[in-house]
Amino acid sequence: MIALAKHKNLGSYDLSSLTLISSGAAPLGKDVMNQVAKNFPKAWVSQGYGLTESTGAITRGYPQEKDQKYGSAGFLLAGVEGRVISLETREPLPPIQVGELCFRGPNIMKGYFNNPEATKLTLDGEGWLYTGDVGYFDEKGQLFVIDRIKELIKYKGFQVAPAELEAVLLSHPDILDAAVIPLPDEEAGEVPIAYVVRSSSCSLTEAEVQKFVANQVAPFKRLRRVTFVNSVPKSASGKILRRELIEKAYIYPVLPCNRSQALAALSPSSAISLPLSA
Repeated sequence: MIALAKHKNLGSYDLSSLTLISSGAAPLGKDVMNQVAKNFPKAWVSQGYGLTESTGAITRGYPQEKDQKYGSAGFLLAGVEGRVISLETREPLPPIQVGELCFRGPNIMKGYFNNPEATKLTLDGEGWLYTGDVGYFDEKGQLFVIDRIKELIKYKGFQVAPAELEAVLLSHPDILDAAVIPLPDEEAGEVPIAYVVRSSSCSLTEAEVQKFVANQVAPFKRLRRVTFVNSVPKSASGKILRRELIEKAYIYPVLPCNRSQALAALSPSSAISLPLSA
């Protein structure tokens, strides 16, 4: 989806027969969805949500749903119930309140094979599946997925969702892809830092990226560091492999974004595997 939003030469292809573009596997921001819709005016752009534990989809956006909003993962499928519970009290929350997403229905798994302990942590006695995902429903029942609980960055007493900052970064016309991860900090606990793929024709700087994000988010969500890379590591399904970036961030020091300066700051052996962009 990001490639469809950022591709510069779509006019070179005959895409007139394309009527539906649907996304899953990872949260898709409204700005990316909106840009894809502009690039493909004859196609309906939507996303859905599901897990292995739900044996398929739980929500889906449909072309006939006129009220669907970009950024939404759609509405619950027939026969599926959903609710959001507080991360602190575990009590149900009303619409618009952010918490852990829980679902119940005939499509939910019976349990993990030969793993009753894991099953007990994920399914309760009433059949509710605790997904480990953070999000909310709006007043009309549309689902908005924010991120995984385990992915949240703990900055002092606040929780920062990497996917939210990635959506902000991707709204910049010269940023082709981005990933946000936590970096340990003695004072704050963790701070958000970003790996950014910038357009080859731009000279975007770290300070400019930080300012762009800072102008759109609360102070505790501001990026403390930006590293330019050639690509963001992802799985076959398109999920960001944050662990690889976290390991890299813990290994390498803070480096300048210019390739020649960066390579000079590293030993030859360690410089080989650091994919800094030119």
